[in-house]
Amino acid sequence: MEPSLELDLQIPGRGARLAGLHAALREAIASGRLAPGVRLPPSRELAARLGVSRNTAVAAYERLASEGWLESRGSAGTFVAELPRAAVQVSDRASVAPWADSRWLRGGLAVLPEPVAPGPVPALAFTTGMPDVSAFPFDVLRRLQTRALQAAAREPASYAHPQGLPALREAIAGHVSAARAVACTADDVIVTAGAQQAFDLIGRVLVAPGRTLAAVEDPGYPPLRAALAGAGARLQAVPVDREGLVVQALPGQAQIVCVTPSHQFPLGVAMSLPRRRDLLRWAAERQAVIVEDDYDGEFRFTSRPLDALKTLDRDGRVFYVGTLSKSMLPALRIGYIVAPAWARDALVAARQAADMGAPALMQAAVAGFIAEGHLLRHVRRMRAEYAERRRVLMQAITQHLGRRAECHPAIAGLHLAVALDVDCAELARRAWAAGVAVEPLSRYRLAAGADEPGLVLGYGSIAAARIPEAVRRLAGVLGTL
Repeated sequence: MEPSLELDLQIPGRGARLAGLHAALREAIASGRLAPGVRLPPSRELAARLGVSRNTAVAAYERLASEGWLESRGSAGTFVAELPRAAVQVSDRASVAPWADSRWLRGGLAVLPEPVAPGPVPALAFTTGMPDVSAFPFDVLRRLQTRALQAAAREPASYAHPQGLPALREAIAGHVSAARAVACTADDVIVTAGAQQAFDLIGRVLVAPGRTLAAVEDPGYPPLRAALAGAGARLQAVPVDREGLVVQALPGQAQIVCVTPSHQFPLGVAMSLPRRRDLLRWAAERQAVIVEDDYDGEFRFTSRPLDALKTLDRDGRVFYVGTLSKSMLPALRIGYIVAPAWARDALVAARQAADMGAPALMQAAVAGFIAEGHLLRHVRRMRAEYAERRRVLMQAITQHLGRRAECHPAIAGLHLAVALDVDCAELARRAWAAGVAVEPLSRYRLAAGADEPGLVLGYGSIAAARIPEAVRRLAGVLGTL
């Protein structure tokens, strides 16, 4: 059913009613009050509403259609036509707030890199950061959602606490304690709308605009950088080597250090245990805090994971950020912070100010999904699947790319970084045209002049059977450079 069109049309009370209705409708379209594609009321309904004859309404519609303002779609009705922007009198000038000094208004905060090329993503896509959802037990989650709805029908309606539903916080605490050896309780957990809101809340609480210096990995994760920069932090790029973030290169004035120690994004290396201890010691000496982004640490391919920084932390300096986007579904938009006690109340208050908390019904369903063991079973199943895709990808790289490619070491995650000896931005553009989507490593760089040629190949959402063909095509394109 189409909604009733509520539009104030001023037409003369007597005299030239047709001319007045025609002019009023044309002005509404030209000014943007009636957008292209809007369905107008039937002529009989419009006439009754405005107190004119139906013949007048029909004639007005016909005249506007002949002028290109409206189009008739037969039994579907009459619609506002798609018009050149020049015909619509909408100003392109944004409202001016000269007193505002927001980096969002000034521009330049890229949350995600621009697409490699225009047009639809090719069928063979090494998309970074996307899990395979085809094997997800949707029927289980549907049953748990139904149970949550039934429980809500029996209880008085209320908003969820901004820290998160207690049952979900308890489930997350149990999950990270078992899977990542992060000792915590439900009180330590703050539920967020994905990891991105976690970064945003940390920025709101910890950043003094224009004064706080945040050290970030380079290459690194652009959305995290955008959240901190948007809060007013100054960013300092810090290099990464085969042991992770180079602690010796940290600026002495940094108050926040952001790392991905389990599976560095995007290079894939794991931070060594000595390097982890050095970073915690460095932070303690300078009264700094650490943001640990453990975005896909569940998918590891070795039997013994290294302790998380949060596990090793004895001073309450580490903010451990996790997400269910990779282990469950990106569409859930559920992440979490395991926060130091001293910052918990501030983060909860910031979450309440931002959006009052996550939807309670989905929180309840996810809490049940974790508590009943479905998450653990799904992670184990997908860990084996991703390990096979990783094996097939590395084999295909060796077979088709040979000595021109070198895989960065990676013990976990859903992507591989591959060093190459060519202009990888150009390689990515040509590969896109050949039907293969890849991402150049340079898209994740912050510091100018610090680039090394390479690609990031995500295998989370491409089937193992399609990987050899994708790499073969990539090799064909590489041979032209």
